Amino acid sequence: MGTRVRDREATGVQAFEGGGNPHAGAILTVDLDAIAANYRLLSRRLGTAECAAVLKADAYGLGAARVAPVLSAAGCRTFFVAHLDEGIALRRHVPREAAVWILHGAPRGAEAECLAHGLVPVINTPGQLARWAALARARACKLPGLLQVDSGMSRFGLSPAEIAAVADRAGEPDAVEWRLVMSHLACADAPDSDANPAQRSRFEDVRRRLPPMRASLAASSGIFLGADYHYDVARPGAALFGVAPVAGRPNPLKPVVKLEARVLQVRDAPAGTAVGYGYTARTATASRLATVAIGYADGFLRSASGRGAAWAGGVALPILGRVSMDSIVVDASALPAGALAEDDAVEIIGPHRSLDAVAADAGTIGYEVLTGLGDRFDRRYLHGADATADPT
Repeated sequence: MGTRVRDREATGVQAFEGGGNPHAGAILTVDLDAIAANYRLLSRRLGTAECAAVLKADAYGLGAARVAPVLSAAGCRTFFVAHLDEGIALRRHVPREAAVWILHGAPRGAEAECLAHGLVPVINTPGQLARWAALARARACKLPGLLQVDSGMSRFGLSPAEIAAVADRAGEPDAVEWRLVMSHLACADAPDSDANPAQRSRFEDVRRRLPPMRASLAASSGIFLGADYHYDVARPGAALFGVAPVAGRPNPLKPVVKLEARVLQVRDAPAGTAVGYGYTARTATASRLATVAIGYADGFLRSASGRGAAWAGGVALPILGRVSMDSIVVDASALPAGALAEDDAVEIIGPHRSLDAVAADAGTIGYEVLTGLGDRFDRRYLHGADATADPT
């Protein structure tokens, strides 16, 4: 036992130390200060344009209740979520004067509830517009709204023909006080794509047909296309959490998450040993294998089977065979004998393997990996010099 400890110290392998959930199979650490730093970087890049924050999907899975107050303290005053229920939950964690805007709009029949919680819907369809305007007339007042137009993504927003109907009424008294016209870029993460200037041109065409109002086109990657895409408000989401704005280029954002998993078992395996479901991998030589407590039920995607690596003591431990529901197997042969043992920790996402690199191993994007991180982890939040456990 003493020899193993000395070997482990010499190689820098760390013991797995659970905190708020000591029995968890993995530790997810969220650096709140890095989120604030990313917000400030994006704000500086935007110049005079406002930097909002998109906190849909519970702040991309990282916990809106913890993230929103940090962004508020960093100066954020406008927040976007996808669903009404997300907005209702978020309202408790931002200042009363902060704007909370609902990207999917108010669900049919929930317009009054949206208003009661001080939330503003994004109007995507003529039906949403008619229902919101009807509520305004019933309350004998104008209600705030955001107008989304389809500039070429064919996903959300009013079509050119539907915009024409709104524009035709531009000179008439209206029940909606328009706060913003917005659209969304389809190829912002490909800065050389012709789709970007084409969408911007279509967006400009729409703006010329509408009454003057603030505008928003850029989300995370769009901010890095330059000032022509910034308009009045930008809506970063994944960039706040360290996802690279352009794959394959240097990432100017700070990493936010670190994921470490517990070693459950270490075994010596002779050459030719089959590993995992389907026997899709076999050891080429005598090897030392470690079973690690993370799998696709935790958001570590099955498509990463046989690709990428975990890390321990600065050494890459290649993933062997298929990702299981609750575990992976890694080849720990590069570490000295005894350096890795049961209840040690290996790095899944961190300094040696970025979120985007893990996503590339799985054939996906950082957004999917981030939002898929499960709820079985021991979650820790770094803020200032302190680390706190997730109270939930």
